[in-house]
Amino acid sequence: QVQLVESGGGLVQAGASLRLSCAASGLTFATSVMGWFRQAPGKRREFVATIRWSGGSRYYADYADFVKGRFSISRDNATMTVYLQMNSLKPEDTAVYYCAANPDYTGTDYYRYAYWGQGTQLTVSS
Repeated sequence: QVQLVESGGGLVQAGASLRLSCAASGLTFATSVMGWFRQAPGKRREFVATIRWSGGSRYYADYADFVKGRFSISRDNATMTVYLQMNSLKPEDTAVYYCAANPDYTGTDYYRYAYWGQGTQLTVSS
């Protein structure tokens, strides 16, 4: 049984930094595509970042344009944890952030991801 458990959300001021964590279990973590998505009230869930195995010890990260240069995704295979480091936060980053996993799909369509966490709320005040 796959489980994804997010943590690290909260209330911060604009310009602050925060790191989200997602602890995974029940999947072949090292080769799974891990992603972060977010959903603001009244909006569709949207892609934020993914990280996937690209062979050997290399991993490839992909980012939505609106977070490039501010957010960074990383993973620790030993602890089966994926992180999202968020810097220079803006009020428009306010959303519930979800961790997602997929065995092989590497794209950004949220509906193609098989496994989801419960989400963690991030609120950025101005």
